[in-house]
Amino acid sequence: MSPSMHSASVPVFTRMLGNALVWLDKAQAHAEARKFDPANYLGLRLAPDMLPFTRQIQIASDAVKGCMARLAGVEVPKWDDNEASLDDLRARIRRTIDFVQSFTPAQIDGSEAREIVMQMRAGELRFNGEDYLQHFVLPNLYFHLTTTYALLRHAGVALGKKDFLGG
Repeated sequence: MSPSMHSASVPVFTRMLGNALVWLDKAQAHAEARKFDPANYLGLRLAPDMLPFTRQIQIASDAVKGCMARLAGVEVPKWDDNEASLDDLRARIRRTIDFVQSFTPAQIDGSEAREIVMQMRAGELRFNGEDYLQHFVLPNLYFHLTTTYALLRHAGVALGKKDFLGG
């Protein structure tokens, strides 16, 4: 039997976003121990043409909240992308976790065949709910959280594989 759409989304999103909170806490402690402004992390990039650290977290958050709303058939909430500190980013992650956890299994389960249509810069994308979750949202979430993790590691924050995977 396949996992339900709720069990394939909510626990994964909650765990990974919760792990990201730990990374930000460790980044804060790293900056304080070395006596530099934690805001230095916000603009980090691994390459000049990539989006900065702050956008990586915002995009991960947007992917998750958009997924939950679309699977439930409700409007995707629009949040300002105005985070300017690690505290702001932690608040956004917590807000995202709260949004994810506000959905009951009855709202999400059965959405495997729901038509998901997204307007992107490059054109329209169409999915059924299951493909949207498994082949678009989850890879997108892992991409942006892996990038966030890599940026912090590159900046010297003591993170390991256990931090990425969580307890």
